[in-house]
Amino acid sequence: MLGSSSKRIPFDPYGSRRSRRGVPRWLLLLLLGIALGVGGVIYVQERHLPPRLGADASAALRGSFERADAERQRLQAELGATSERLRSALEENKRLASEASARAETVQGLRRDIAALVASLPPDPRGTPVAVRAARFEVRGDALVYDVVLSRERAGATPFGGVMQLVVTGASGRADDTLKPAPVPVSVGLYDSVRGTLPLPKGFKPRQTTIHVLDKPGGKLVAMRVINIT
Repeated sequence: MLGSSSKRIPFDPYGSRRSRRGVPRWLLLLLLGIALGVGGVIYVQERHLPPRLGADASAALRGSFERADAERQRLQAELGATSERLRSALEENKRLASEASARAETVQGLRRDIAALVASLPPDPRGTPVAVRAARFEVRGDALVYDVVLSRERAGATPFGGVMQLVVTGASGRADDTLKPAPVPVSVGLYDSVRGTLPLPKGFKPRQTTIHVLDKPGGKLVAMRVINIT
């Protein structure tokens, strides 16, 4: 050897294989993030959200919801029933409107037929503004049934409004007698048919009736006709 002492190196078969054991940094960061998230949730719940309900409050809220839902279902059923009734009413109104229209057409046809029939009656020879076109009187028991047809040759938009006064002459036993009942209101457009029944006194036998048409009770005479009762 060169006279210099050499330092002995100890023999270590594992050498650098041994390493220090510790907590990884990523695990620390993960735990820190979880802690911060839980803390944030608790902070938001405590400071900004409504307080959490207890068991009694939750049960009361559930009961209120169930009652509200039952009420909603009841109202929905009532709405359905009401809608059905409304639909039925609309269909009924439609049917009635159709029937009314058909009846109106029938009435118009009857009016035309009656007007044609009145026009075919013999004219009133007196030529008065209101004409007594026809009259029929019939004794039925103790009553006199009458049917008088009045007309206007120049009927305007406004019908003639007046009264019809009957004067019935006859005999009660051997003496002549006269009946003058209360006047009957009439409204004559193109025509008017006046029907009625006049009670007769016991034993009175009518022979003749005079028909007076006046513009008002006790007023101006506008038509007259004498009809014999057979």
